[in-house]
Amino acid sequence: MITNEIINQAIDYIMLHIEEVTLEEVAAYCHFSKYYFCRLFKAQTGESVHAFIRRLRLEQSAFRLKVEQERPITEISGDYGYSSSNYSSAFRQHYQIAPITFRKNSFHHSIEHPFFHHEEWKVGTFEDCNDKITVKELPDYRVIYERRFGSYEGISTAWEIFLEKYQEYITEETRLIERTFDDPAVTASEHCIFDICMSTADGCPVEHTTVLQGGKCLVYPFKGYAKHIYAAYQTIFLVWLPRTTYEMDSSRSLFDVYHRVDSDAMRLEMDICIPIK
Repeated sequence: MITNEIINQAIDYIMLHIEEVTLEEVAAYCHFSKYYFCRLFKAQTGESVHAFIRRLRLEQSAFRLKVEQERPITEISGDYGYSSSNYSSAFRQHYQIAPITFRKNSFHHSIEHPFFHHEEWKVGTFEDCNDKITVKELPDYRVIYERRFGSYEGISTAWEIFLEKYQEYITEETRLIERTFDDPAVTASEHCIFDICMSTADGCPVEHTTVLQGGKCLVYPFKGYAKHIYAAYQTIFLVWLPRTTYEMDSSRSLFDVYHRVDSDAMRLEMDICIPIK
């Protein structure tokens, strides 16, 4: 868990400005010298700032290779400051595969399920997805949160610890919300970032609070087994979004709002909320 709130804010800043951000800019944003900031960042995350930024650029570009199939690879790589040859070399070093092959595999949905490795999965149809999705203006949520690095497979255990820790703040109006930042098909499990959140009132005395931005979102009501969530997300990004006029709004985070959880059966009812513009 990231316990230093300044580092959490630095991670948010980096993710929001990943295409052009520099170490000097992030250190200045945090009001630290870059030398002190580098030591603190590595102590909290296990990665240097430079390695973190470099990895995020490659992983976000890989995600865009998946979901923006019509855009040239050179254009996407250029968004992250890479020349064509440099990008291919860096991408191969990180993924052991060429960008064009990665894109082709993503298009044909041949990537192994990141959690249930022997589980066959497939994307749904545009029509079925479209019947479920609505576009809504969602409210902002003031939340207590904890940020963690690690496999999304460990989320249920993290939730148990979190709810026991903050049980005194749970009321009938409380919403349990999960914010994920990575596609587990492009980010190694130990590097995935997720926030476990519960809504709270303004003035909450807990140190780790923030505001989750609502606004215009597509809302996909998911009801089913946890192992099928991955396919639902992939259907939204690979099938539904490309056939609409909407684009994901990268200035805001996607999140899930839970309505019902059966931990024993691993069945969930929740809203997948993806910011769009």
